[in-house]
Amino acid sequence: MARGSALWTVMTGAAQKAGRALRRDFGEVEQLQVSNKGPSDFVSAADIKAEKTLRTELQKARPRFGFLMEEGGEVPAEDGKHRWIIDPIDGTTNFLHGIPHFAISIALEMEGEVIAGLVYNPIVEEMFYAEKGKGAFLNDHRLRVSSRNRLSDAVIATGIPFLGRPGHKPFLDQMGRVMAEVAGIRRMGAASLDLAYVAAGRYEGFWETGLQPWDIAAGVLLVREAGGFATDFKGGKDVVHNGNVVAANGKLHKQILDLVTKG
Repeated sequence: MARGSALWTVMTGAAQKAGRALRRDFGEVEQLQVSNKGPSDFVSAADIKAEKTLRTELQKARPRFGFLMEEGGEVPAEDGKHRWIIDPIDGTTNFLHGIPHFAISIALEMEGEVIAGLVYNPIVEEMFYAEKGKGAFLNDHRLRVSSRNRLSDAVIATGIPFLGRPGHKPFLDQMGRVMAEVAGIRRMGAASLDLAYVAAGRYEGFWETGLQPWDIAAGVLLVREAGGFATDFKGGKDVVHNGNVVAANGKLHKQILDLVTKG
């Protein structure tokens, strides 16, 4: 069982420490919404502060491991093997608007393969965790992907391109094909939590393009350790560095993959 392992202790300890500060900062956002300056600078500072906390705590426990961070970039590994992949706030826009749906995401890569992953929403205190070969967990409960086998019963999550991001027309084509077949589509604004929700069986599937490693490294492992599939748009397994992902239970993965790629 992954829970209670040395890695679990290190990763959850770092996430909880950063999460405590994020909860306090999130509590300030609502008051800042009415100010002339707005909360953007405050949220950027919270993001950087959380990343610093995560790096400090993880480095203390594993001083020879490297880092790939959304804010701080890449730090080579002294041991030449291990690298932490960190997103201190996945769902920054939600945080900025006072929406309590965002997460800390931490993954550990060994020689290019993700071997542990954590996704933590500090507002609702849901800690999703997985280690390669040891299963996926939400707090104390083992996770399994949904058993639904019909698209007509499925709820599928996605990410929608926004201002300044390319691919609006291809996405609308994809969404048109998917929404004609499924019970519902959700756009919640945090890819790490979307993948965690697939692992927990809350969604039957998820797809998105143009993601960064820190958005999905932990979530992809969660899905796989919960018995699901996570591939790129060609069915390949190197999703983390590809950036295009389709994740689902085994019964629906190919159908969803076909829908999003057949255009």
